[in-house]
Amino acid sequence: MKRRILIAEDDKEINALLRNYLEDEGYECFPVMTGLDALRLIKEQEFSLVLLDLMLPLKSGDAVLEEVRKFSDIPVIVVSAKDTVRNKIDLMRSGADDYVTKPFDLDELLVRIEAVLRRSGSKDTEKKEPLSHKNLKIDKELKKVFVCDREIILASKEYSILELLMENPNKLFSKANLYESVWKEKYMDDDNIIKVHMSNIRSKIKEYDPDEYIETVWGMGYRLKD
Repeated sequence: MKRRILIAEDDKEINALLRNYLEDEGYECFPVMTGLDALRLIKEQEFSLVLLDLMLPLKSGDAVLEEVRKFSDIPVIVVSAKDTVRNKIDLMRSGADDYVTKPFDLDELLVRIEAVLRRSGSKDTEKKEPLSHKNLKIDKELKKVFVCDREIILASKEYSILELLMENPNKLFSKANLYESVWKEKYMDDDNIIKVHMSNIRSKIKEYDPDEYIETVWGMGYRLKD
């Protein structure tokens, strides 16, 4: 099966150049010219990787990357004329997997694409079984959440919390346990961030189902409610 690459580049010549080169290398390419079109397709379809220009019309590449990282871990390579070290660091911290500066060598870009795809290869090949609990379903492949067959949009950390609870339906998670499992940082005894995320998850679920899905065990933590 061909790897699918979304090319988000508003320069028609560069877009066509990338598409022709990568299709000759065996990839299936989908060109878009605006940030809004890129974001829409990422939400609607599955891609192996995104080549993302920063200076896109309607929605900048920076904004697209920030939005995408709220719901997807799809590999993203930023392609931009901006070449300052600070800009590269900021983009990598925002979730970019690599950063290529224009003008670039096509063969070098191909090597970088192959490297990023290798790093994410386990995600592509490992079949992730869906999770379900009452009217709540999680598609782990697409990282999408459905309540009564209606999709709800969760922020990245909200999704991780809900997935963790559903993967361990009988486990009671303390606030510290939840925080350290999701944020990968040491818990500093400030439970407000956990409360806010739990409130957001519950509110989004209740839009389509009034039933309670997350149980608060006072003084102890949270678990999936039977």
